[in-house]
Amino acid sequence: MLEHLPRWLGSLMTNVRAGHAKLAIVQDDVMPGSGFIDLSSPAFANGGRLPQRFTADGEGVSPPLVWDGVPEGTVSLVLLVEDPDAPAPQPMVHALIWNLPPDVRRLAEGEIVADGFGTADGRDVGRNSFFLEGWLPPDPPPGHGVHDYVFQLFALSEAVDVDDNPGRSEVVSAITGRVLAAGMLVGTYSREEPVRVEDVTETPVAAGGPGMETA
Repeated sequence: MLEHLPRWLGSLMTNVRAGHAKLAIVQDDVMPGSGFIDLSSPAFANGGRLPQRFTADGEGVSPPLVWDGVPEGTVSLVLLVEDPDAPAPQPMVHALIWNLPPDVRRLAEGEIVADGFGTADGRDVGRNSFFLEGWLPPDPPPGHGVHDYVFQLFALSEAVDVDDNPGRSEVVSAITGRVLAAGMLVGTYSREEPVRVEDVTETPVAAGGPGMETA
């Protein structure tokens, strides 16, 4: 949708961004501890450019994710993917999954899709910023510059108790005070911007690869 915005309009909005300070993972009441989950992807490096197939310019499927370091006492996991560079008051939600079983350690490519009322193991996919279940492919405005897509994984001491098909605010409220540990992975994407060769070269990252590094 945003690919149809004229470049001049995207350029005018370059400094209009939600801001990284609004990401769920940096809120004091959401993340009170310092527990660390090693979150990575075999498809892109932390801080690297997302391959086009995961965006609105390609197939638009969700990227594969792997993680390790889930602490003892974890009852469920929540995955939240946000774009803090979106020209909006709040970060744009690209994916939301809650009540992932604590023994799950990966999501395959294309696995974040609409699932109605959830799956047999208890996980459920919530609404993205387009009010649809599933993966919202990155679609930054032309001329707006590089966007960060921040994958945040939370280990919880309790299962999330929310209404059917909740949005970001309800889930974030539900996890507050229940987070034991968290992991973060950043992928970037832009349109009509200079792209380095190394940004488009897909360098797989092993399951024990970089996790909560500074992007």
